[in-house]
Amino acid sequence: MNPASSLGERGTVASSATVPDAPASTSVEPTQPDPESPNPMRRVGLRGLLVYAVTIAVTVVFSYLALRDVDFATVGHALAHSNYWWLVPALAAFGLATFARALRWHALFAPERRPALRAVGNAMLVGYLFNNILPARAGEAARVVTLRQRAGTGAAEVVGTVVVERLFDLLSILLIFFAAQPWLPHVSWFHTAAVAAIVLAVGLAATIVVLVVFGDRPVRFLARPLGRLPLLSAERVEHWAGDLVAGLSGLHRPTIAFFGFFWSLGAWLLSSLSAWLVTYAFGLHLGFDAGILCSVAVGLAMVLPAPPASVGVFEAAALLALNAYGISHTRALPYALVLHIVNFVPFVVFGAIALHFNALHARRQSRASPAPAPPLQGPSAIRH
Repeated sequence: MNPASSLGERGTVASSATVPDAPASTSVEPTQPDPESPNPMRRVGLRGLLVYAVTIAVTVVFSYLALRDVDFATVGHALAHSNYWWLVPALAAFGLATFARALRWHALFAPERRPALRAVGNAMLVGYLFNNILPARAGEAARVVTLRQRAGTGAAEVVGTVVVERLFDLLSILLIFFAAQPWLPHVSWFHTAAVAAIVLAVGLAATIVVLVVFGDRPVRFLARPLGRLPLLSAERVEHWAGDLVAGLSGLHRPTIAFFGFFWSLGAWLLSSLSAWLVTYAFGLHLGFDAGILCSVAVGLAMVLPAPPASVGVFEAAALLALNAYGISHTRALPYALVLHIVNFVPFVVFGAIALHFNALHARRQSRASPAPAPPLQGPSAIRH
């Protein structure tokens, strides 16, 4: 039971008992907004417009990079005469990669607070659905809300695990990239990736040391000023800080970190296998290293603010990877489009199914929960 709601019900009973003959309705003067105070909706609107403007700019730039110097007649011919039977094993590998990501997210929760794998998988698929139909990674917020509804896990704890997920994704991509470097062709962005890896490694090491040595005290110290805000209490902020540190267990508990990173590496290797198998549909005759380079390029491109389904960004990243093998944009674009479909359609289909079952679960819970007792009214409250 929510303590706040319970307190509200007791307050209702007490006020009814004190004034049993209170009128049914009272006249309340409407409050006028202060013309001098800033409009929060305006700030949110400007921020949203800025996000959309950046997203559109990224889409336009990367779509131009992907489509310039392309012979669309040749692209259409390649799409019409490809061997799409290779998509069957590619989709199987992609499905295994998605399952590995569900196991990874499940493993990042502390064992004593870990939700069921079914609830985690459901929330993850809902999040991927919204990431593919809405801009600016809206699916991350959707899966936080969904897991809170399904398992009652605190939002701050879920956010902590999502942050560790993103860090492990970047670390896994860069580690696979550097491990495969002897078999990869030269790419111009190798040094940029190396700098990013060093910065990420130093930042992770510093965070791990702080959490191991000081525990949750630094997070509580940084969150303490939030307790002075009008709508927040110090107790609530302290609770959120504790939940956030629990969600960051993958950074300061070795066993959780090991299994989380293990499943993260497995997921990206399976994604690379899927990307490699799609090359056979177009007769590109490339090795497994091409699948690795495509997955690395796409994974790093996903850091950018992306439109729904990363349209344009995904294709440009795949074309950049294949360009290292001397494959023109005209030959590579059909591959990039089909690989994007392989990464898009399953998330939309199974995400919609997960969203449907989540709605059914919420409906069953609402039917099973007993209706709250109505508050006592008037003289009957006094007699009680």
